Amino acid sequence: MAGRQRVTAFSLVLAVGLLLLLFSARSSGKPAGKCVGNTQCQSPGPPVVLVPGDLGNQLEAKLDKPSVVHYICYKKTDTFFTLWLNLEQLVPVAIDCWIDNIRLIYNRTTHTTSSPPGVNISVPGFGHTDSVEYLDPSKRSVGMYFFNIAQALVDWGYTRGVDVRGAPYDWRKAPNENKEYFLALQKMIEEMAEKGGPVVLIAHSMGNMYMLYFLNQQPQAWKDKYIKAFIALGAPWAGVAKTLRVITSGDNNGIPVIRPLKIRSQQRSAVSTSWLLPYAHTWPSDQVLIQTPTTNYTVMDYKRFYSDIGFEDGWLMRQDTESLLFDLTPPGVIVHCLYGTGIPTSESFQYSAKFPDVDPTVLWGDGDGTVNLLSATQCKRWVGFQKQPVTLQELPGNEHVNMLLNVSTVAYIKKVLFSP
Repeated sequence: MAGRQRVTAFSLVLAVGLLLLLFSARSSGKPAGKCVGNTQCQSPGPPVVLVPGDLGNQLEAKLDKPSVVHYICYKKTDTFFTLWLNLEQLVPVAIDCWIDNIRLIYNRTTHTTSSPPGVNISVPGFGHTDSVEYLDPSKRSVGMYFFNIAQALVDWGYTRGVDVRGAPYDWRKAPNENKEYFLALQKMIEEMAEKGGPVVLIAHSMGNMYMLYFLNQQPQAWKDKYIKAFIALGAPWAGVAKTLRVITSGDNNGIPVIRPLKIRSQQRSAVSTSWLLPYAHTWPSDQVLIQTPTTNYTVMDYKRFYSDIGFEDGWLMRQDTESLLFDLTPPGVIVHCLYGTGIPTSESFQYSAKFPDVDPTVLWGDGDGTVNLLSATQCKRWVGFQKQPVTLQELPGNEHVNMLLNVSTVAYIKKVLFSP
């Protein structure tokens, strides 16, 4: 079948089993909400837009490549196929094809990125919820993402694709390369608000950074008219320390069959990776983030860091994106900032003399397993600096992705939507 890598049944089963370690939630099997006949749907509350984080929505690809990295890889496909999340492409050998297709190429002259020659990437499902509810279009539980929240909304009377809609984007890139996305988002919000009143934005992880950037670009009068509230789940307002490991030696997210060094090149090529490095406006300038036998690296040492790991394009990417949210300007809307605590979260990394081509020893701190507590709570700086209220809500024991499945999160969202 076009676009699907040739892998053995054993490899597929292995990939599914390994990914189950990351995603354990299962579908409730409840039917989707719908409008009956041609009658006008009546929203039970304000319209909702779901905004995913890094890796948080599907990507598709269509190929017409001049060459491939392995004989099993497809050079040409007649139609678009799922690039993320496609379990069949994350197994040995096939992953080489996947990496070559999903990677970005940085242009030092234009300071922009592009896909490899012959690779056309698209983001399916803008305005709908499918591509953010499940990362895997087959709707296997291993790829469940916004499903629980979307289904809860339907149970409360909302309708998918009408008053609850998704806003997926190319998460490999930072906001400066996704201008068309923001135009489409603005138009969608305005259309939803005209029908159902001001919109509630519900974002997760890096999606919160995207929404903060978006809101910072809008006049206050526009925000007053079209935005009711911004619910931020697990936001990395000041970046995350984990990103340093990703850039240095790669991170397989606990999937043993994927070698970190194998996937490192693809992770480095995503501009959003460098965008999410810890920021000097929050991290102490003397806090060691990476330690080697010869050098200590802090937030003040990124230029040298990129040079020492042999990835100088990364320093250019960081310079291109660091100013996008550098001062964390308040969004100018009501904010509900929910964050997980009590989960060991990587805080710094110790490397041997084989740096950067070796796994590090990890030093742990507090957070949600991905976002450091120091970063997650930076929304508190907006209290008193904007007229709209800012509320922080700790979610003890909530892991970064699992907070989307947690009953406490869903209950909080319900309270925001149906409060006067």
